[in-house]
Amino acid sequence: MDSRRQMDQQKHQLGTTAEEGDQDREEETTLDWRGRPSDTNKHGGMRAASFVLGLQAFEIMGIAAVGNNLITYVINEMHFSLSKAANTVTNFVGTIFLLALLGGFLSDSYLGCFWTILIFGFIELSGFILLSVQAHLPQLKPPKCDMMAFPGAAVDGQQQCVEARGFKALIFFVALYLVAMGSGCVKPNMIAHGADQFNPNSPKQAKRLTSYFNAAYFAFSLGELVALTVLVWVQTHSGMDVGFGVSAAAMAMGLVSLVSGTLYSRNKRPRGSIFTPIVQVFVAAILKRKLVVPSNSHVLHGSQDSAPNNKANGGSLSRSQRFRFLDKACVRTQDEVKAKESPWRLCTVAQVEQVKTLLSVIPIFACTIVFNTILAQLQTFSVQQGRAMDAHITASFAIPPASLQAIPYLLLILLVPLYDRLLVPFARRFTGHESGIPPLRRIGLGLFLATFSMVAAALMERKRRDAATVISIFWITPQFLIFGLSEMFTAVGLIEFFYKQSLRGMQSFLTAVTYCSYSFGFYLSSVLVAVVNKVTSSSSDRGGGWLRDNDLNKDRLDLFYWLLAVLSFLNFLNYLFWSSWFSNCNTASTNFGNGVNCELGLMMNKRVQNNDNHSTIP
Repeated sequence: MDSRRQMDQQKHQLGTTAEEGDQDREEETTLDWRGRPSDTNKHGGMRAASFVLGLQAFEIMGIAAVGNNLITYVINEMHFSLSKAANTVTNFVGTIFLLALLGGFLSDSYLGCFWTILIFGFIELSGFILLSVQAHLPQLKPPKCDMMAFPGAAVDGQQQCVEARGFKALIFFVALYLVAMGSGCVKPNMIAHGADQFNPNSPKQAKRLTSYFNAAYFAFSLGELVALTVLVWVQTHSGMDVGFGVSAAAMAMGLVSLVSGTLYSRNKRPRGSIFTPIVQVFVAAILKRKLVVPSNSHVLHGSQDSAPNNKANGGSLSRSQRFRFLDKACVRTQDEVKAKESPWRLCTVAQVEQVKTLLSVIPIFACTIVFNTILAQLQTFSVQQGRAMDAHITASFAIPPASLQAIPYLLLILLVPLYDRLLVPFARRFTGHESGIPPLRRIGLGLFLATFSMVAAALMERKRRDAATVISIFWITPQFLIFGLSEMFTAVGLIEFFYKQSLRGMQSFLTAVTYCSYSFGFYLSSVLVAVVNKVTSSSSDRGGGWLRDNDLNKDRLDLFYWLLAVLSFLNFLNYLFWSSWFSNCNTASTNFGNGVNCELGLMMNKRVQNNDNHSTIP
C-alpha cells in the first residue's frame, strides 16, 4: 500500500510539474503591448478581459441597432419590397459572419487580435457614419412615400413608391458593407482576445475562462438590450439618421474601451499562415497514399518529440484512429531516414492530429446552421408580424416592433449570472466538467429548444390571422423568449467548444468558424424564402407563394414557420448522431491503450507525458 501511495504521489508530482511547464510555455507565447514577455502579475486575467467585454457590449449595441431595425429602414426609406428587404437584411448579416473568417485568419496569421480589432473597428465606425449621412440627406434617398399605401402599381392616380437605385443604392450598400466588413473581422477577435487573457492549462484559470464565456454572452445580451430598446426608440422617434449616428458613437466608445485596457492585456504572437500546415498534411498524405501506416506509432515522424516541441506544433496530441488515411503524411521512407525531408512530404503526428480535429468538428458546426436560419426569421418576418399587431401599452406609448427582440435579452441578463454562479458549480459536482454542462450537451439543449420557438411562432401567426380584431403585440413574445434561452445554450456552448479544441495559434480562426454558422444560416434563410415562394406559387390557387405579398394577412407565414419547426427538429436528430460520434470516437494512442472520449481525451493528452512504454496502437 505504501509503495502504491508513493507511486500515486510521484504521478501527481509529475502531473503538477507538467502542468506548471505548460503554464510557463503558455506565458512565453504571450506579449505585453510593447512586445515584451507578459507578466502574470500584471497582464491578463479578468481585469484585462473586462475591457474587451466593454468593447463587445458597445460593438453589439451599435450593430444590433442597425441590423434589427434595418428591414424597417429599407422598406420605409429605400422602398424595397418585403421579400427583397428581408433578403437584404439576411445577406447583410450573413456577410458579417462570413467575413469573420477573414478576421480570424488575419489575426492568427499576421496581425494579432488587438491590431485586427483596432483596424477593422475603425472601418466599421466609418460605415456607421456613412449610413448616418445617407439617411440624413434627402439627395441620397428616393422621394418619400408610404409603402403601406402605395407598395406597387399606381393607386387613384398616385404614383407607386420608387425604389432606391443607381447612386443612391450604391451609397447605401457601400456604407452597409463597410459596417459588415468591420463587424465581421472584429467579432471573432473580441471573443478570442478576451479568452487569451486566461491560461487554459491552469485549472483555476480554466474555470475563469468558462466564466469569461458566460460573461461575454452577458455583455452581448446587455448590448442587444440597450440597442433594441434605447437605440431603436431613438431611431423610431428621432429618425434613422440620428439612430445610425448613435450606433457610430457606441462603436467609438467600444474602441476607447479596448485601447484603455492595453496596459493590462497580453497578446499572442501571430504564427504566420495558419493554412500552410493544414495543406501540407493533405499534400503529404496524397503523395504517400500508396504507403502502409505502421501499427507502432513510435516510428511515425514526430511521435518521439518532447512535450515542448509538440506544444509548439499545436499541442501534445497523440495519434487517434479517426481519418487514418492522413497518418500516411507521418510515414518515413528509407530516403527520409537519412536526409531531412520537405514539410510538404513529411509531417508530424501533432500536425496531423490538428487537421483531424478540424475535420471532426465540421459536423458539429454544420448542425447549427438551421438554428441560425430560425434567428434570421426573428429579425425579419417576426418584426413585420409586430408591425401588424397592436403595439400600444398605453394610449400614448407604443412598443417599436424591432424592440420585441429585447424581451429575451432582458430575461438573459438575469439568467446568465445565475447560470454561471449557481448552476455551473452545482453541475460540476455531477459532471466533473469545468464548464458544468459540457459544451456539446449545452449545444444540443439549445437546438432542441429552438424547435419550440418556431412552433410558438406558427401558432401565434395563425391566431393573429384568424383574429377578428388586431391583437396585442405581447402575443409574439413566447417565440422570442424560447429562442433566447436556446441561444444562451447553443451560442455560448459552440464558442467554448471550438475555442477549447487543441489547436494552438488558431483560436481566433476557430471562433470565426462559429460565426460562419450565422452566415450560412442567414444565407439559407434567403434561399428558403425564394424556394418556398417558387414551389408554393405553382400550387397556390391565388397564384402567389406563401411569402410573395407585402401583406402578412395575405401571406402564409404560419405555414413557413411550421416548415422551419420540422427542419429544426430533424436538425436536432442529426446533431444527436454527430455529437455522439464525436464524443464516443476512440482515441487509441501511446498514452491510452483503450478508447477514450474524444472531448475528454484531447484535454487529457495535453497533460499526460509520453512515458508509458507498454501501450501500443492496435
